[in-house]
This record gives sequence, C-alpha cells and structure tokens, in this order.
Amino acid sequence: MNKTTKMVKDNTRCARSLWGTLSKSAVRKLEELTVRHLLSVSAGELLRLEGTWYITHAGLLSIAHRRKCAGITTTIVESLCEPTIHRWVVRAIAFKSRQSPGFVGYGDADTSNVSPLVRGAEMRVAETRAVNRALRKAYGIGLCSVEELGYVAPASPAPRSFEPHSNAGNGNGFRPNEPRLRDRLCLLIRQHNLDPTLVKAYAADFCGTAVLKDAARELVESFIAHLATAAKEDRDALICKLNSYIQTKEVRP
Repeated sequence: MNKTTKMVKDNTRCARSLWGTLSKSAVRKLEELTVRHLLSVSAGELLRLEGTWYITHAGLLSIAHRRKCAGITTTIVESLCEPTIHRWVVRAIAFKSRQSPGFVGYGDADTSNVSPLVRGAEMRVAETRAVNRALRKAYGIGLCSVEELGYVAPASPAPRSFEPHSNAGNGNGFRPNEPRLRDRLCLLIRQHNLDPTLVKAYAADFCGTAVLKDAARELVESFIAHLATAAKEDRDALICKLNSYIQTKEVRP
C-alpha cells in the first residue's frame, strides 16, 4: 500500500468517526482532495460543515510548505480600514518562487462577519482570510477555506464547546458540555498517560484560539482525532510536542 492510498483510507476512517455516515459523493470528494492535495483530516486540514468540505488555514500552509512557497507578505489597506469600528482590510501576496510575480488575495473582517468569540481580533482574522485567498489562487485550490466563512448568528443555541474545568469533575482540566467529546478526550489522556494541562494548551494552539473554550466544535473534534493518531503512531514525538508547552503552563496563574 503506497502512502497516498494509506492516507485516503485514514482520512475516510477519521472522517466517518468525526461526522458519521458519509454519502458516496462525499467520500469520492474526500478521496479526490486527498490524492490531489495530500490533506489530512486528523491534522485538522479538512473540515466538513453542513455537508460541504472546507480546507483550513493549516491545510493551506501545509500545501504551501510542500510546494516550497517562497514567501507571503501582508499589508493593511489603510484606505479601506475603519479602526474605530473594528473594520480591517488586508492584502496578502503569495510567492510560489523567488521569480514569481505573486498571487494577490484580500481579506476583510469586522464585527458583522466574525464570531463573537474572536471580537477584538478582527485585524488578525482579516489577515488570515487574505493569506488563505492568496494561497488558494497560487495553488489552484477551488475549495473555500473555513476561515473565510462569514459569521451568521445561530437561530438555535450556539454549538456546545469546551469550557474550563471549575469545581466538580474528573480533575483533567476539561469540562466539555458534550459528553461524547469529553469522554473521548479523557480516555485518550488516560490511555496514553498524557499531561492534561499540556494537552489543553496544545489543543488551544491547534485550534488557533487563546483558550480552548473559544474553539469551534469542529476544530476540537479534529484535534481529538489528531491527538489519537499522534499518540498511536509516535507517542515520543507527541510527548516532545506537549513538552514545548511546559513554559506556558508554568507562567500561567
């Protein structure tokens, strides 16, 4: 079995564990994306939302790295920005090689099109969106990135996510509202004898949020799948990765 075939099988298995039964067309699309771009579901490079596949910022950076992207520059478009109302527009240029003229992408963000969880960070959201669009142009990625999606207030209660552990609980530093996620993560921590605080720090970093409770449910699910794969395939490397968060752990109150 070659590497690509193995990745297709791993992605399909991981996707079904995260999102349940997939239609034949969804599986075919996943196989196509895997073969064409070598994207990994367990690494959080692909997400499935409301029946549609999306690439993530991590997935685009992975493609750029494999294809030896020469660099990315970003510039704030001051004439289009209104800092007083938290509106930012950023221009990004991705260079496929040193001789490349560059591929331009624009990203905008304001309080009307970002999640309440990232209010105050609109400029960083705009930059991420700009970089994503520039990279999608550079490498011919027709798949929309999840970070480019505008925020629409949910009609029903917001998706359940992780919350900091407070008083009662199992002492592992997590208290997800969703028992299934909690149980899966706690089981992984126990099975592989991992430091729960370091896992929490790694999870927040993986999801691109300051604290884990701010992460979208889909990203948390992807992290759990990624953690399971890493612990099974190379626990030593995972421990080294977790240890890189020790300093952060020590300085927190």
